Amino acid sequence: MPATAPPLPIYLALGDSYTIGERVAASERWPAVLVGRLRAVGVALDEPRIVAVTGWTTDELAQGMEAAALAPSYDLVSLQIGVNNQYRGRSSEDYRQQFASLLARAIALAGGRPGRVVVVSIPDWGVTRFAREQGRDPARIAAELDAYNAIALAQSLRDGARFVDVTGISRQHPDALADDGLHPSGAQYAWWAERIEPVVREALGH
Repeated sequence: MPATAPPLPIYLALGDSYTIGERVAASERWPAVLVGRLRAVGVALDEPRIVAVTGWTTDELAQGMEAAALAPSYDLVSLQIGVNNQYRGRSSEDYRQQFASLLARAIALAGGRPGRVVVVSIPDWGVTRFAREQGRDPARIAAELDAYNAIALAQSLRDGARFVDVTGISRQHPDALADDGLHPSGAQYAWWAERIEPVVREALGH
């Protein structure tokens, strides 16, 4: 009787429009591109399970996770959330508390292994065509998002999770956008995945 192949490591991606890939094909979402890059270098990983909806804030992601009835143990969990908190004018203190709770849940879903959790920074939508056309203040958006990202980085360090900064990529390529002039294009997501890949390889022990 042939031996049964071991199950592939499972990956959970938590987030909002950036994780679900608003306005791009499913194959261009950065979690999907990441899995493809990993497989190309011999790192086996199942197709990502994505729990993310365009427009979600931290509290809405928490509710979405409850509705999805998630249970440990995932081999890899990514978390990217907060842009809609900033967009709606919510305080950084609210974000601090809710992000800490989400990160603790992500670590629990990774089987209590914080090193298997990868936090991805919030990109800067203030540099986009949408923001320009809406007359938004790019300096204010940048400052508020920098504050959010500093909170996420500090909490990640405290809890032992990994952190990847893609905000700089969004600022370096302000026109790498989908047709709505707001969300990243497939090309920009590919650059994100390129930056995230080595961190994930280390997380998975490769």
